[in-house]
Amino acid sequence: MASTAAQAATSSGSSKGLSWTASNNIVGQLSTATIAGGGNPINFGLAAKYRGTVGLLIDQGAAGRFVCSGSLSADRRSIISAAHCVTDGHGAKPVSVTAYFYNPVTADPGETPIYTAGAPNVTTVAISAVHFNPLYTGEVIDDHDVSVLTLAGPAPSFATGYELYTGTDLTGRDYNVAGYGRRSNAGGSVGVNLGTGRLRQGDNRFDFAFGDSDFGGFFDGGPTGFFGKAETTYTYISDFDDGTTAHDASCGLAGAFGIAPTGKYCNTGRGATEVSTAGGDSGGPQFIDGKLASITSFGLTFGNQVQPGDIDNILNDSFGELNGFAPIFHNLDFINGVPEPASWMMMIAGFGLVGAAVRRRREGAVVA
Repeated sequence: MASTAAQAATSSGSSKGLSWTASNNIVGQLSTATIAGGGNPINFGLAAKYRGTVGLLIDQGAAGRFVCSGSLSADRRSIISAAHCVTDGHGAKPVSVTAYFYNPVTADPGETPIYTAGAPNVTTVAISAVHFNPLYTGEVIDDHDVSVLTLAGPAPSFATGYELYTGTDLTGRDYNVAGYGRRSNAGGSVGVNLGTGRLRQGDNRFDFAFGDSDFGGFFDGGPTGFFGKAETTYTYISDFDDGTTAHDASCGLAGAFGIAPTGKYCNTGRGATEVSTAGGDSGGPQFIDGKLASITSFGLTFGNQVQPGDIDNILNDSFGELNGFAPIFHNLDFINGVPEPASWMMMIAGFGLVGAAVRRRREGAVVA
């Protein structure tokens, strides 16, 4: 498959004395390359429970093709993903979207990227209708960054449909994450340097939400919002720990606000299975007790302004960066309100997506 250069929406700014860079772009402690490339099998998504985690190939016409991730809903009729994968926030939609289901039941030593023509163990199903939360603004950090994509045909029988986790506070909860995004041949010490299209998974923890009362409204959206006008109150954040206190970004951010260094913010991670999301993981799942709890939305760094923090002060999915997620519970009314297939009203044909280069975790169709 011909591929485009990776593109993503990146946003940066300085407000209230603090600078930041965020982008909608799984990187593990060590390499997440293929076995042949020295990758760590601990991060491979071979278990049956990941069969409902899909890759999405998004054709934006003249703007190119991009990839995201998503999750098969329990009703098996739709994929839940990120809004930024399919819209700029102003009504535009892609020319077409295709869901790639992966069922690694036979050996594939080369671990062919799922988007490659003829890739083994892959079943594709077209998307016939695109729905996104009408409260989504198109800004990089927006807690309504959720979409529901209706399948044009049945999901393959091997695919797992996921129930929704509807608990209303994710703070301190451990989660498992999966996706087909960019990877690394060295892990979090260097960040991403490999392509998309190979399923990876790992663990992390929701450290806090931007709307936590500890921050006194500092990160709230609105006309003078720190990140922009979009609502961020229910944007949940995890940091990418390396097992030491040297790059514990959540703890560093708490310290910058004079918040006591309790275990809520200050911890050294989940050990060998701790991961960060990366480009192409956008829209992918975070699971609590096997249920879909949130959607991968963006990555964020405060550079060298927050210490401990980013290992290299560059937004590249390395140790000390932050990942942001849109929670299911906050978007539940939208998800439950999407029309049943019999009343499809928002067919995908005839819409073109503009503003393609506005997010990090929606990634150009690079499958190396």
